[in-house]
Amino acid sequence: MASKFLLVAQREYLTRVRKKAFIILTLAVPLLLAGFGVFIAKLAQSDDSTDVVEVRDDSGLNLAARLVSTPQLRFVPATGTLAEAKKGFVKAKHEGLLYLPAGLDVEKPTDVQFFGKGNISLKRQLAVENALNKAFSELKMQKSGLSQEQLDRLRSKVNLKATSLDDTGKEADSNALATSGTAYVLALAIYLFIFIYGVQIMRGVGEEKSSRIMEVMLSSVKPFDLMMGKIVGIAAVGLTQFLLWGLLSVGASTVLVPLLTGADKDKPKTEVAATTTTAPGTAAAASADGEPQTAAGRFDRGMSQQNAQMNPSKRFDIFSTLGNLPIGTILFGFIVYFLGGYLLYGALFGAVGAAVDDQTDTQQFMFPITMPLILSYIVGLSVILRNPDGPVAFWMSMIPFTSPIAMVIRLPFGVPMWQLALSIFLLILGFIGTVWVAARIYRVGVLMYGKKVTYRELGKWMFYKG
Repeated sequence: MASKFLLVAQREYLTRVRKKAFIILTLAVPLLLAGFGVFIAKLAQSDDSTDVVEVRDDSGLNLAARLVSTPQLRFVPATGTLAEAKKGFVKAKHEGLLYLPAGLDVEKPTDVQFFGKGNISLKRQLAVENALNKAFSELKMQKSGLSQEQLDRLRSKVNLKATSLDDTGKEADSNALATSGTAYVLALAIYLFIFIYGVQIMRGVGEEKSSRIMEVMLSSVKPFDLMMGKIVGIAAVGLTQFLLWGLLSVGASTVLVPLLTGADKDKPKTEVAATTTTAPGTAAAASADGEPQTAAGRFDRGMSQQNAQMNPSKRFDIFSTLGNLPIGTILFGFIVYFLGGYLLYGALFGAVGAAVDDQTDTQQFMFPITMPLILSYIVGLSVILRNPDGPVAFWMSMIPFTSPIAMVIRLPFGVPMWQLALSIFLLILGFIGTVWVAARIYRVGVLMYGKKVTYRELGKWMFYKG
């Protein structure tokens, strides 16, 4: 029995890994992912431009001089009346025109207008509103008797350092972005693996059934051995492909890291250049109203340089924090749920493939099978990722149909060992139960032809004797 089971698994494995499609896909995917990542990075860099907004200030409050420019948003004074400023703005290649009307009330500012070419994006509108809120806040504080130097000293930016503390009191650096990113990648890998290779099982069984090869195979192999051999053989194909993808991805990233690092080195220079061009615009606005803005200009330059220096270090902190994650527990849990989830769903996919004659009929049976998987992925990224210790996360990590994705999302955040052990035990029980159900359907369905299968019919197959 064991030898026949292994022979089926070996046949499934060798047949698939020798195909040209497997070799091409295995080699191409890491390169495509790496190239796609570089393309997105370059696209993000090219989109990192500075929006220029003209300001027409008729308020008499010198608000134009108080609008602080940033590397992403630069304010310049508009010339002439509002009508003339509108005409000039339409001809110019600027992104917006801000109008501050006369008689503007500091306590309740209304009738402030922002003109844009076409529909104004939410990001740009919020950036201008944020700059206006800061300007009005400074004006209110200055009217209360504070000088510009005092206002500059009042501004503070806190960089919160996250540190995880375990039960023994040991401290380790923590980074929410690195932890969440790891959880997202693990969940996506299991989700795709179950779907891609589960569908391969279903199609493989369906093709062999429609070609009547199954009748010959069942003369020498029991249905259960045939089903499990297919599941394990395709699982080995998936593990081989994922292992090769991991090795090739490491190699590709090693080659591409110098390119990305070089791009990052140029990034601070670009931001400093943008800040340098900001200063004249700010100074021009200040001189037009007759008040110097040297303190605000120094603050603008200081903040821009601080952001330029902080961003690269934060990126490196994210990668260094990955070493502080529970790597051993994550790898162990990922392999267990990787295999357990695939075997659980793979058995059901195989049963569906054996039950139907036409592949188009599989849709009615696919939905109830894949619904828990899709639900766990959506809820995992929207709820569990935000609260990995909450009741939703706990119960979904215990249910066998949702635990493969729910638990791997929780693993980077740290999971009590008793919860991990209970979840694995329930997953094993769920796998045994689904294999029993799938085997009962499989042994009847593989030899059933020309009959439209219903859920009621499947229920009868489960209790046939023999």
